[in-house]
Amino acid sequence: MEHDPSKSVTALAILSSEEDCLSLRRLFGHSNWILHTVNTFEEAIEMIRRTPVPVVITEDRLGRRTWRDLLYAVDGLENPPVIIVTSRMANDSLWGEVLNFGGYDLLMEPFERNEVYRVISLAWLHWKHSRTQADIRVHAVPAG
Repeated sequence: MEHDPSKSVTALAILSSEEDCLSLRRLFGHSNWILHTVNTFEEAIEMIRRTPVPVVITEDRLGRRTWRDLLYAVDGLENPPVIIVTSRMANDSLWGEVLNFGGYDLLMEPFERNEVYRVISLAWLHWKHSRTQADIRVHAVPAG
């Protein structure tokens, strides 16, 4: 049976730090949420194209790529994921950039439990609501 990402919080994390990955796994382990992890931009794009992923948690830099490259790569998808950027150097400037370019939010590393739960749950709800609105528009019957 295939997992329905609209039924429970599902996220994909692109993290190069094993410590950050383990920290996020621990947080997800104390919930009924589902976490997939990959190490590279290319692995993330491949997974996102294969299966709907509501929330992507990505480092601000992905080798030679950035979170913005990821945002552009998923932009044309039918149900693009919500992008949450993480950084050890989180500041108002990066937060503003994330919001202005279409990212959902910025999470500071190391991860703080309550903030992770709050941001990811709100991001998933945002994705779910956007998907529902898209379904309504597709199935709307024109007046006439």
